[in-house]
Amino acid sequence: MNEIIQAMKERRSCRKYQDAMIPKEDLEEIIEAGLYAASGMGKQSPIIVAVTNKEVRDELSKMNASAMGSENDPFYGAPVVLIVLADKSVRTEVYDGSLVMGNLMLAADAKGIGSCWIHRAKEEFESEEGKALLKRLGIEGDYEGIGHCVLGYRADEKPVPAPRKENRVFWCE
Repeated sequence: MNEIIQAMKERRSCRKYQDAMIPKEDLEEIIEAGLYAASGMGKQSPIIVAVTNKEVRDELSKMNASAMGSENDPFYGAPVVLIVLADKSVRTEVYDGSLVMGNLMLAADAKGIGSCWIHRAKEEFESEEGKALLKRLGIEGDYEGIGHCVLGYRADEKPVPAPRKENRVFWCE
């Protein structure tokens, strides 16, 4: 089987991470893969905010936990958060950003790095606190939060894929 298709079938979310930081070279390669995601009309509207600073990471975690009504770390202890944002003026922003998220997770898995898509980025960056954070980071524009791709080395074994549900493909030949 083709190695790309095999990777798509075997990638699984990680919800328990080691404390070890990922080398910057590996992060750059993962981010580059995200930037090569397909986008509507080739507009390349999504941007990625790479957060390795622990204080900012923890601030994001608190904002995200608050959006879900919890005090637990929604990032499962992952040391890296890649925030995917997309320009609201591009009508395909959610789809484009979702493709970036998929590329990031597949690239991380290819490098032996665990990942998980964490939601509530939309709520975070629609809040005054989220907008202030982006401004503080020098990010200007009207962006929609698509997701957080949390990254780190797995603290447990990668699970085996569950069997796929039946009756999900309909042929019209």
